[in-house]
Amino acid sequence: MIEVDKLSRRYKVKPMNEADVDSILELCQGNPQFYRYTEAVPSREQVISDMKNTPNGVDGSRKYYVGFYKRLELIAVMDIIDGFPTKENAYIGFFMMKEQYQGKKIGSIIVHEVESYLRSVGKRTTRLAIDKLNPQSTYFWDKNGYIVFREVDRNGWPILEAEKIL
Repeated sequence: MIEVDKLSRRYKVKPMNEADVDSILELCQGNPQFYRYTEAVPSREQVISDMKNTPNGVDGSRKYYVGFYKRLELIAVMDIIDGFPTKENAYIGFFMMKEQYQGKKIGSIIVHEVESYLRSVGKRTTRLAIDKLNPQSTYFWDKNGYIVFREVDRNGWPILEAEKIL
């Protein structure tokens, strides 16, 4: 079990729910570059679906869809699956920064704090998927130490599966 409030020392972290959909949607709509390279479309329905969807065979209690706040402002959202694909792993299903905070190392700080916490609770690796054609995402995850171990086709979209040993 992940203790959400321990994912960051610098930012307030809270579980997101349907009451937060509008603020999440606003954050997502402010990132048009991300949506150029994915089949997803920022909509209320997409956000609600993202909050609930888990990989096949994964119980919803292992999913943490969280927001990172600077004071009262939502600056990032992250989707974490605890114990996927194995008990020793955590899977980052989605991470997005508010556009005005991008390029300032805040995203890397958040990712490193999350990784530090996950390591402290016994996780050995984190995994994620990167849209291969998105240069911003590819660069971000590479600079944060994620190593691509496989390329897959997901409904016509080339996806890079990557992992970082904690």
